[in-house]
Amino acid sequence: MSSTKTLVMDQKKIRQKITRMAFEIFERNASESSVIFAGITGMGHYLAKLLAENLQEISPIQTTVLEIHLDKNDIYRGDVNLSEDINLTDRCVIIVDDVLNTGKTLVYALKPFLDMPIKKMEVAVLVNRSHKLFPVTPDYTGLELATTLNEHITVDLTPENQTVHLH
Repeated sequence: MSSTKTLVMDQKKIRQKITRMAFEIFERNASESSVIFAGITGMGHYLAKLLAENLQEISPIQTTVLEIHLDKNDIYRGDVNLSEDINLTDRCVIIVDDVLNTGKTLVYALKPFLDMPIKKMEVAVLVNRSHKLFPVTPDYTGLELATTLNEHITVDLTPENQTVHLH
């Protein structure tokens, strides 16, 4: 693995992508009174919060942000659960993660929703690497990025350092 980091997106570009994604979410969900954003632990949860904030600024849609707790390093054995026990009957849920690589994490993130009668489920990711091994396709994508399997994407969405790097 190379030790050099290439800046893919800075704070301004990230904000533009998130704003565009929020407008797309509004367009596809204009008839909904509320949307649930379920962000995967880590930067997925940060992205879910940012998308929810942006959507509330541009639309009347009410948002709720949940965190999907899972161990990305051991998703086979670890528990997958939600930060809150909430009624999702007939609700629109958007699963959010920072990077879509093979789709494995997103498939396991669906576990808590399998027994719930939700109305609709969508997927939003900031970066889609398109190394698809699992049947997951994002509905909302900030950036499509062709990478090799040896390259890595690092996303930081903390307020003081919003960046996406390739290394």
